[in-house]
Amino acid sequence: MQQSTLHLFLGAFLALATAMTVSLATAATKYTAEFVTVEQIVFIQYLFCSIVMLPFLLRRGTQTFRTDHPWLHLIRGAAGWLCFYTYYLALERIPLVDASLLRNTAPVCVPVIFLIWKGIRLPLLRWLPVIMGFIGIAVVLKPQGSLISFWHLIGLLSGITLAGSIVTTRTLALTEPTSRIMFYYFAFSALCSLPLAITNWQPMPLFTIPLMAGIGISIWLTMWFYTRAYSYAKATVISPISYSGVLFTGLLGWLFWGQLPAASALVGAMLIVSGGIWSVYLGREKQPVDSSEPDSATIPTPG
Repeated sequence: MQQSTLHLFLGAFLALATAMTVSLATAATKYTAEFVTVEQIVFIQYLFCSIVMLPFLLRRGTQTFRTDHPWLHLIRGAAGWLCFYTYYLALERIPLVDASLLRNTAPVCVPVIFLIWKGIRLPLLRWLPVIMGFIGIAVVLKPQGSLISFWHLIGLLSGITLAGSIVTTRTLALTEPTSRIMFYYFAFSALCSLPLAITNWQPMPLFTIPLMAGIGISIWLTMWFYTRAYSYAKATVISPISYSGVLFTGLLGWLFWGQLPAASALVGAMLIVSGGIWSVYLGREKQPVDSSEPDSATIPTPG
């Protein structure tokens, strides 16, 4: 087997592993949230990741923590925290597949973030998949064909904040090492989640402790799988496979909670996924050399 072919298979396998890890963590979070608060889960997962990562950075010396962009790290951490917090809140009240689908709207939201933040304009053709994705979002937000569901809006907020996280990560990655970006992400997210965790703290049953540890580990695994996947294969290969997470999450929702996706969710899913993949395809040729190009598909960040 040629090396290029082997790398393609490895990239596809790691992308699939990413999707499965996220889906299992989603199901574990929904189950755990029946016994402890979402605020506790979010805080503990970020605290766990920060503590695990700290010794590796300390070995490299204090210069590892020096940055010229503290505010950008803070914004990235806050966006990542809001992404997971709103996602977990939505999981409690809407079907798993709907929450997962709305979180995966991030790729179609990224051009809008760039337009608002930096005034970057794209050619009309690049906006067509974005429009398709937002039509799909509108369909999912009205699952019963009536009023917009509030908790579906909360799920959509997880996709919007994930897009914000993607944009800030893209900017930071131009000058900052990955280890520093990840540590400040975990640390600032833990700080953001601490006040709500204290306010909503409640006794934790012993059996939930390994579950929450597993959720924290899943973030590490997702980061590693996703980053390695992009080192082996292009975004045009990875991005379509990443959407399989919606399918895995839907299957888990059906198996454990008897949740069957509504027809509106299926139609919305086709539009959102098609828009996301189309957006990646249109941007496949140009690799940005600065932060002014919204190339969201090549950003290895799950949150």
